[in-house]
Amino acid sequence: MPTQPAFPTSQLRIEAWDDPIIDRLGHDPRSTYVETYWLGILGPSACWLLRRMADGLDADPDGFDMDLADAAAAIGLRLNGGRHAPFLRTLGRLCQFRMARQCGPDVLEVRRRLPPLTLAQVDRLPVGLRDRHRARIAEQGQRKITTDDPTRRIRRLALTLVQLGEDRDATARQLREWRFDTGLCDTAAGWAWNIRHRLAAPPSGTTGPSAVLDPEERPALDGAA
Repeated sequence: MPTQPAFPTSQLRIEAWDDPIIDRLGHDPRSTYVETYWLGILGPSACWLLRRMADGLDADPDGFDMDLADAAAAIGLRLNGGRHAPFLRTLGRLCQFRMARQCGPDVLEVRRRLPPLTLAQVDRLPVGLRDRHRARIAEQGQRKITTDDPTRRIRRLALTLVQLGEDRDATARQLREWRFDTGLCDTAAGWAWNIRHRLAAPPSGTTGPSAVLDPEERPALDGAA
């Protein structure tokens, strides 16, 4: 079991976690997608807290100070009980699922947008939701198939699959299920995996996601949303 992070018990600085891929392709914490599919994975308290922090970052994009007692009361949780207080466990759950990360003892970076579920997470959904999610992804994949050239569309889909850390094999398997050529699936999965890690840590002196890409790679990323 992951170790519970050590949070303060009075105030926490909330700032945005910048992630060039998930910020482009993910879902707002207040969206129907998060309410429908992430709720059963993260739990209601974590989802409500993400919604409130999203509101706070909309009002103060550079970050804001969150009073923990007020925030806990606002979503119906207790702050008493030391480091194992229900509200602090909810903060820890956000970190466990990489929806937030601690940057120093008093600063929490929070995602402005949540990624799509991974394949393993989809498998944990109830059967009805699992089928709806797979139908949604298949529909999106087929819609992209009709609008782009083959290389661009398969790279765009592969990039979506790896954004939360799916390995190359899982990405290629999903692409094959969408009836792409096997050779293209393996190539696109490798390309997307490399792009994901290059964008996660761009070289010093770059000004944005496209700055670390070759010119021929940029269209697939620009069309990934």
